[in-house]
Amino acid sequence: MPVRAVRGATQLDVDQREHLLERVSEMVTDVMTSNGLEVDDFISVIFTATSDVVSEFPAYAARQLGFGEVPLICARELEIAGSMPRVVRMMAHIETDLPRADITHVYLHGAAALRSDLSRVRSVPDE
Repeated sequence: MPVRAVRGATQLDVDQREHLLERVSEMVTDVMTSNGLEVDDFISVIFTATSDVVSEFPAYAARQLGFGEVPLICARELEIAGSMPRVVRMMAHIETDLPRADITHVYLHGAAALRSDLSRVRSVPDE
């Protein structure tokens, strides 16, 4: 089975634990739904967060979704002047029969503005 990478990002309204867990769960679930994935399809997931996100580890949200056997890690995003605040990103390595061109990357809320250059993006901006 081919190995692919899929990306996701979401922006938090505030850095509060329950809000972070809700937004990260939404992002992970949307990546799964958009690409027809189950937890067993995931090899590993890297989560990054901007330095203003300190309320919880983003990986904890994935653990609550059943990712107990999937290697997960959290890291800090680079601090670039003018970059978007309160953003959690993910890059998941998956096993899938989908061709690389058919992988759907998911950008939610304010993060929808981050990757308008990708051809297969499920972008859900805030209203």
